[in-house]
Amino acid sequence: MNRLTRAAVIAVALMTTAAPLAAQAQSRGDRHEQRQDHRSDRREQRQDHRGDRRDQRQDHRQDRRDDRRDYRSERRDDRQDYRQERRYDRNNRDWYRGRSDFNDYRGARNGYWYAPSYGYYRVEPRYNNYRWQRGGYLPSAYRGYYVRDPYVYGLRQAPRGYRYVHADNDIVLIAVATGLIVSVLAGAY
Repeated sequence: MNRLTRAAVIAVALMTTAAPLAAQAQSRGDRHEQRQDHRSDRREQRQDHRGDRRDQRQDHRQDRRDDRRDYRSERRDDRQDYRQERRYDRNNRDWYRGRSDFNDYRGARNGYWYAPSYGYYRVEPRYNNYRWQRGGYLPSAYRGYYVRDPYVYGLRQAPRGYRYVHADNDIVLIAVATGLIVSVLAGAY
């Protein structure tokens, strides 16, 4: 083979191997750019997704806040309606009639007191027609007949450590630990 042919064969061999290498080098750069574009696209998608989730969480929180606000408002209205309907009326001696906690009430009985929702219970003879006074003590045997709903009688919630108790037809506010009478609502029913 002469020199010229050999040079032509080498040139053809170089071209066949060099052209794919050059194309590969060029496509390697393109692939790098494509990967970077793909990464940036995925990054943008993740950021968009995070933003969407953040918005959904905020919307959900706001919905829950609104639901709680509505629920509280409805409960407050219901409590006010309940209190208005079932309220103690000092001017009306029959205010308790028709209330479920007074179903078994048949009037005063000698030797017994009546506590709504508890029923009649026996008392010592010395406490029949007893007038409870502020500063006195309610005997421990009678301290368990708590007023379940003070709002019905127009009373506020008892302070911490105090309870309203049914004592005959009266309601007394006592210190739970000692039985000391702090206030008296006489003739509640």
